[in-house]
Parts: sequence; structure tokens; C-alpha cells
Amino acid sequence: MRLALSALFLTAMTGLAGGADIESAYTEFDVEKDCATFAVPAEGEEGDWANVVCPGWRGYPVLVYYGDLRESVFYGFPPAGDMAPPWESFAGFNHTGPTIEWRILTEGRRQRPIATIHRWFVADAEETEKDIEVLVVEKVGQLQEHDGCVMGYVMATGNADANEKARRIADEQAFDFACGADQPVIDAGTIPLPTPAGGE
Repeated sequence: MRLALSALFLTAMTGLAGGADIESAYTEFDVEKDCATFAVPAEGEEGDWANVVCPGWRGYPVLVYYGDLRESVFYGFPPAGDMAPPWESFAGFNHTGPTIEWRILTEGRRQRPIATIHRWFVADAEETEKDIEVLVVEKVGQLQEHDGCVMGYVMATGNADANEKARRIADEQAFDFACGADQPVIDAGTIPLPTPAGGE
């Protein structure tokens, strides 16, 4: 399995233009300190939800949508006039960690993030005191394309190579993945992946 993934990774990298390179950069955020709320329930409206925008990599925003003890996150620029992209989360209660890994494509003097890897903590339906950790790989919405969505899930709990696998998925999928048409890559390891929920 490891050799097969390595071969796929090398194939993807040889497809990059001359002089292009992909590396990681990291950002952190604290919703309470670093983010601005742009939508909450109206006065008298029932429901526990909030939409916030947080700083990402070099001006690329991170939009966090919270509701019913679950989160959905969009990285980059959503379609103009649409600050609520399709909900992508898990069926179980969940939250994201504070650190985001951005996969940065460098082409000459130009740099742009093509994908993110973010650790999610999802409640285990059978053992609620212990969260399951999943690395979610997402395509970054660009200023021109606004095309961002989940491209892959890698089980982090019990998976020593989770970060490496997530980077490979990010680098292989980011250029051709079609949001709304293609299905995310899943690497569940030996533990069943928590049920994804979204598309609304």
C-alpha cells in the first residue's frame, strides 16, 4: 500500500510545470480571539448556530459554520454572494483543531494554497468519552474559481502515517478534483471512518 501511494505521489509531482513545488505552511486560529462573527440567529429565533470568518494563509479566509455541536469549514474564497457553501461535516458531534496545514504551490515567484489538511475530533457513537481523530483534506477556493470542498478523509486515530497520506491525497487531487461531481478519497485504516454528513 505504501509503495503504491508513493508511486502515485511521484506521478502527480512529475506532472507539475518546471520549477513548480509544493510545500506545507501552517496557521493557527482561536475562534474566540481571532475570528469575526458574520451571522447568528435573529433575536427570538430558535437554534444554536453561528457563522464566523477567521484568518488563514496570507489573506485566504477560513469560514467556520457552527450548528448543533457540529462544524463545517470552507477554506479560501466562496462564490460571490454565497457565504454559506454546502455543509460538509460528520453526523456525530465534532469540532476542528486550531492548526491548519496548507499545501502551498510555488510557481516561479507566485505562491498559492491548493489544499488544506485539518484535524477533526468526532464523537464516537459507542464510546462518547473518546473522540475519533480524522484528517480532512479540502480543496481551497481561489479568487477566480471559488471551488472549494472536501477531497479526502484520512483516519488519524491509530494511523501513524496519517499526515503523509493526507499530503499525498492533497497534492494528487487538488488540480483535477471537481467539487460536486467527484467523490472524496477515503483512507480509513483499521478503524471505520465516522459517517460524513453534508451536501445541504
